[in-house]
Amino acid sequence: MELWKKCRIGILFLAMLCLITGCSPVDWKTAADTITEQASKEIKKPEEVESISTEAYAYQTLDEKTKKVYDEVLDAILKNKESVAVSTTEQEVLDNAYNAVNADYGGLFWVSGYMYTQHSRGDNIIGMDFSPSYTMEQSEREEIQAQIDSRVEELLTGIPTEASDYEKVKYVFETLIEQVDYNPDAENNQNIISVFLNGETVCQGYACATQYLLRLLNIQCAIVTGKADGDAHAWNLVRMDGDYYYLDTTWGNSRYYGKDRSAEKYVNYNYLGITSEEISTSHQADTIYTLPECTATADNYYVHEGLYFDQWDPDAIGEKYAAAWENGQKKVSVKFATPELYEQAVQFFIHDEKISNYCDGITTMYYIENKEQKILSISF
Repeated sequence: MELWKKCRIGILFLAMLCLITGCSPVDWKTAADTITEQASKEIKKPEEVESISTEAYAYQTLDEKTKKVYDEVLDAILKNKESVAVSTTEQEVLDNAYNAVNADYGGLFWVSGYMYTQHSRGDNIIGMDFSPSYTMEQSEREEIQAQIDSRVEELLTGIPTEASDYEKVKYVFETLIEQVDYNPDAENNQNIISVFLNGETVCQGYACATQYLLRLLNIQCAIVTGKADGDAHAWNLVRMDGDYYYLDTTWGNSRYYGKDRSAEKYVNYNYLGITSEEISTSHQADTIYTLPECTATADNYYVHEGLYFDQWDPDAIGEKYAAAWENGQKKVSVKFATPELYEQAVQFFIHDEKISNYCDGITTMYYIENKEQKILSISF
């Protein structure tokens, strides 16, 4: 768990801890019709299910037999069918297909689980029916969907179609954290209703909403489930500029980390665009589909924002802290390639108080030592 520590430099003065993001926001162009046009292209009609499934990550990892069942399951859910015959007699294949659908489509708020019926002739199973378990009537689903559409348009208005993959992912990450609170008691917290209509959710809701919004922005994204620090958890796999990364919107919310919903909220970028090696220190997936080995770093937050150092250069590092100090930012974090570089930075800037060489007039600061991820955060 990250804990802020206080460092006194020179004469101590009273200061309140104020935590905000450590980088400048993207300069998004105003284009109210952009999302409406984009949504009309991305949210396709149920009869177009075959074309949309091929764009989804979990679908691509399945064998041909399971892909066919996946399409049948998704078509049934989108069309609110009570029961459909599927092209398998194996419960495991059906279960894998259903779970893959839920990994690829975070917006299926009107269904929760399913039942199946096997048909036998003598000792031979000759057929199987899939019956989705709906949580509401289709009329209510359509009414809620309209409300969600309206809210989503508000959240995404202003993102230009020419925004980069990284800019889109970062925007969704920040927007969900800033607009939605973590609350384990939130209603409908296993689906996107809690996010877009109630403004509070848990990890499953964050992961579903992240996938839902990124798909609207033409970014491939899947929901990953498993455990994090021993607790059941959900996060995302996302593709940026042709490479795969992990993204954990829940852990990006500082209030989740401290489990204190009254604490001041800020965006924690430590889990924006990270590798398999990095996420495996705390997260263990149990998905039915195969996950890629994520090794790219170009669209990691710290690398992309120029806040990553793979060699000791105190002046270059100090300039990052100085720029934040001079620009009136309250918080900035820097990541290091090795434990040795990280320890050297902590000793130099914190314990030796060399931060004062770069931040003129500083007398008090707060800091986080994150040894596991080799990130040193300073709040002025």
